[in-house]
Amino acid sequence: MTRVIVDQATSQKLASVDKPLELCDDAGHVLGHFIPALKASQCNAGPQISEEELDRREQAGGGRVLAEIVADFGKNA
Repeated sequence: MTRVIVDQATSQKLASVDKPLELCDDAGHVLGHFIPALKASQCNAGPQISEEELDRREQAGGGRVLAEIVADFGKNA
């Protein structure tokens, strides 16, 4: 991918953007689209499940050992 370095004024404008936008020239012609990089505070990469539910599932047991799962892959190949 080609990298374009923008001036500080443009950089400051783009830093406040929180959703995709169109970049246009002064005649209104679309030059391209800008998708801002996610900031760490915008990433919700943690589990979408409570600690209590994780504990409950662990206590419930069940599931299969890895060797059984790998053996199933061999049967389906």
